[in-house]
Amino acid sequence: MSKLEKITFNPEGEEPVEFFVLEQTRIGGCNYILVTDFEEGDGEALILKDLSKDGEEESVFAIVSDDDELAAVSGVFADMLDDISFV
Repeated sequence: MSKLEKITFNPEGEEPVEFFVLEQTRIGGCNYILVTDFEEGDGEALILKDLSKDGEEESVFAIVSDDDELAAVSGVFADMLDDISFV
């Protein structure tokens, strides 16, 4: 398995959190990333949506929580990664 890219999120007023990027995609003009808290083995996974505007220096991500959007995006990631299952 190749080394996963590690990214650090700095939530306002909270401690920085590190995630490993499993995959990324662009749907309907929006960028999404699938991240996990562990590089290997089973871990928690989140789908994050990039809310930043084109040309902004730093990206702003939010957890995808809308059920319809989550179902659509998780389906795309499931097709891209055959060893990933969403529960």
